[in-house]
Amino acid sequence: MNLINRLIAWRFKLPPAETHRISHERNLQIPMPDGAVLLADRYYPTQGGKLPTLLVRSPYGRAGFPLEVFFYAFAERGFQVLVQSCRGTFGSGGKFYPFHEDRNDGLATITWLRQQEWYSGAFAIFGPSYLSYVQWAVADQAGPELKALVPIVTTAEFRTVTYPGETFALDTILSWAQGITFQEDPPFKLFLLRLRRALQLRKAYAHLPLNETDKLASGTDVAFYQDWLAHNAPGDPYWQQSDHSARVSQVTAPVLLIGGFYDVLFPHTLACYLTLRQAGYNPYLTIGPWTHVAPGMQPVMTNETLKWMRTHLLNDSSGLRQLPVRICVMGTNEWKEFEAWPPTGYLPQHWHLQANGNLSTSIPSESAPDQYRYDPADPTPSVGGSSLTPNAGARDNRKLETRSDVLLYTTPLLEHDLEVVGPLRAELYVKSSLQHTDFFVRLCDVFPSGKSINLSDGIVRLVPGRFSPAGDKVSKIEVELWPTANCFQKGHRIRVQVSSGAHPRFARNPGSGEPLASATKLIPADQQVFHDPAHPSAIILPVKGL
Repeated sequence: MNLINRLIAWRFKLPPAETHRISHERNLQIPMPDGAVLLADRYYPTQGGKLPTLLVRSPYGRAGFPLEVFFYAFAERGFQVLVQSCRGTFGSGGKFYPFHEDRNDGLATITWLRQQEWYSGAFAIFGPSYLSYVQWAVADQAGPELKALVPIVTTAEFRTVTYPGETFALDTILSWAQGITFQEDPPFKLFLLRLRRALQLRKAYAHLPLNETDKLASGTDVAFYQDWLAHNAPGDPYWQQSDHSARVSQVTAPVLLIGGFYDVLFPHTLACYLTLRQAGYNPYLTIGPWTHVAPGMQPVMTNETLKWMRTHLLNDSSGLRQLPVRICVMGTNEWKEFEAWPPTGYLPQHWHLQANGNLSTSIPSESAPDQYRYDPADPTPSVGGSSLTPNAGARDNRKLETRSDVLLYTTPLLEHDLEVVGPLRAELYVKSSLQHTDFFVRLCDVFPSGKSINLSDGIVRLVPGRFSPAGDKVSKIEVELWPTANCFQKGHRIRVQVSSGAHPRFARNPGSGEPLASATKLIPADQQVFHDPAHPSAIILPVKGL
């Protein structure tokens, strides 16, 4: 392990190790109040004394490559690492049901930690995704001994993750449910069955009703997946127990958040950051051009986590940057630092949809609406964007843009660079032949070659009463696109797509108004998008230097 650790340290530009003599205790038993016993491993310098503890709680296992490499890396640089398997996973007792026991189990684990003879009196919590969600579940009551948090690609609640724009995040949720079902299989079995399970997922994505898709993907009914299909109504009390968003403002320990522009949790990472800012705190924030599991995020994640922990647990701030917000501006791939997010100096500018597929800052002239038909039997496919699948991230959209159910609005060649950094939204004036339908909006950077790369998008589901039409039966809808940071370079074009879906990233809207779980009837929707002085559809971009 020493050679691998040294290679990782060189690749990730970590500071020199203080020791390579690391001990490892396995299967520590941590009792929970209800009698369940959760297992944990501890990594610590053999001759380090009572060092600060870094706590990691995970449903994804405690051992193997590359997990142990990272735990050793932190132990070699002045910490103990305690990694615990969540309830019902990898030897821990009880039943795994996502999100519902993490507060009780996490607080009980902290109580146990304080009672250990090797505990120094100070600890921190870190980790990505689910490992970051469990931080918000306990941090408000962890006490002054909690010195730091590093939530990476994070959220404090999963309802809005599950139902973006009140749709259903089909490929993310179903692929995660399948992965959780099989994750404890032997590695050779996981490898041999990878193709088969990918085919099972593909078949499941195309299937209706959705309440049969977990069995198609996993060979069994997945209880939490069934519950998430059944409890999709806004305000359903089912989600209250797993919602820790109200606790974020009560977290007093210093927080570093790390996110990616193409991460499935990116808006939620920013929501946690803004909540802390509004509560009067000064969290740090790093945003890169990453998906949820991008390999390129790992060096930054490891390096910045280590610097944060050394600052707040070892009183060594030599590696801490001066400005709290660091983001990668795509297009030029330039890293910039700011005082806060969203940064100052970027002002909203309306880019209006025009006739003949044009896009400009001018108010549109009188023109007929554009039309397309969305057929849920042949749903508009998803290309790139935020997902847990290999399809995630920045992708060339040219093939997608040839479809008749995708409208395009494009600027002329840009005469100078245009830097866009911050939150985005679209205001569309639309009419549909159905009361139940979706609208999807995407922002792309079009290269001189014609390559059209997706930067940001958003979707909204229309139901009766959500957007009230005016007297002309045209509805003004707002679509929140995910924030971005991109420099549209001279000679490029800005493009906006409008369609009615991105399947299987979002479950198709059948148009029938049937329940999410059991819908099978598919009705095509005839859609109109207006762009005239009375209906100035636009995307609003935060532009530098207006």
